[in-house]
Amino acid sequence: MRRVAVVGAGMTEFREHFGLGIKDLVPRAVSEMAATVDKGLDRADIQAAWFGELTTSDGFPSGILADSLGLLDIPVTRVENACATGNDAVRNATYAVASGAVDVALVVGADKVRESSSRSTFWEWAGLTRDMAWDYPLGLVAPANFALHVARYLHESPATREHMAMVAVKNHKHALTNPKAQLRYEITVAQVLAAPMVVEPFGLLDCTPQSDGAAALLLVAEDVVDRYTDRPVWVRGVGLGLDRVMHQHKQDMTTFPPTVKAARAAYTMAGIGPADIDVAEVHDCFTGVELISYEDLGFAERFEAHKLVENGDTTYGGSKPVNVSGGLKAKGHPPGATGVAQCVELFEQLRGDGHNQVDGARLGLAHNIGGPTAVSAVTILGSEK
Repeated sequence: MRRVAVVGAGMTEFREHFGLGIKDLVPRAVSEMAATVDKGLDRADIQAAWFGELTTSDGFPSGILADSLGLLDIPVTRVENACATGNDAVRNATYAVASGAVDVALVVGADKVRESSSRSTFWEWAGLTRDMAWDYPLGLVAPANFALHVARYLHESPATREHMAMVAVKNHKHALTNPKAQLRYEITVAQVLAAPMVVEPFGLLDCTPQSDGAAALLLVAEDVVDRYTDRPVWVRGVGLGLDRVMHQHKQDMTTFPPTVKAARAAYTMAGIGPADIDVAEVHDCFTGVELISYEDLGFAERFEAHKLVENGDTTYGGSKPVNVSGGLKAKGHPPGATGVAQCVELFEQLRGDGHNQVDGARLGLAHNIGGPTAVSAVTILGSEK
């Protein structure tokens, strides 16, 4: 297996792009990616593409990417795996390059969630990430779905809604310096706790916004990396984990087994452990999910995630900075683009070009969890092979 490097990364702003369609957003992200390739990119070099896209209102996603980018002579594979879509697209492209099937691969993630405004389209989209046989008919769309886990976690652990609020405050503060972030304003713990309730224990400010956006990466084999840059970022590990779909079949509601499995696979492939990670982009679709994920990723012991936010460890400047981009909570969350955009953030961090730049960052981790908490993807990037 060949080593794989990221040599270019770019993304659009994450926000409500009512004036732009997905055919506008995808070329913008790819153009920004191409501008970061130090020695330039001839698009004729691209041999295959993987397109992470979740929403159903866009017609034929693979064809849209090929048409809007003029890449009509290469295979384009659409990847859809709930909110793990973006990092799963990275995983698939990594395997293709590592295997020798292609030397240069394009990874794009994009979604137009705010385009899903009609009732029928929204519920069709929401149904893609639910168990349609049991959970969905009971109204367990995303907030209610994750609330079942977090409510139980708060019951069994020392964590409180105040700790969840600290996560929201942290991520909003991080987003202030991110020009691509959707919610660039500070909030307080008191404001989070006083916000209107969405579903217990999530108030409005515990929840990620609906977002539109696109992100892109260029992955190349180590054999050709010198054509594109002298400072590549290496894909050190990838992993995907699954769990049972229906909540009544899950054995423990205070953990996400897919994250544990995906992280274990990625750490093993990278030859490292959780303590080696310098900066992480962790799925925080709801604040309590970030807390649980600290434990599942190995950053904290069982039921001790609250200590990390209490001590400021996961804040920029702390010992284990998490979501220095603002995370899903403040940067935004177009599902197909989210995981790819996390890798864009890590690419910049590991090259020393990030906003909220983490001193000496050498290893970064990107994490998504999606569906009815049934799938997770983890990508580990490094500045060294």
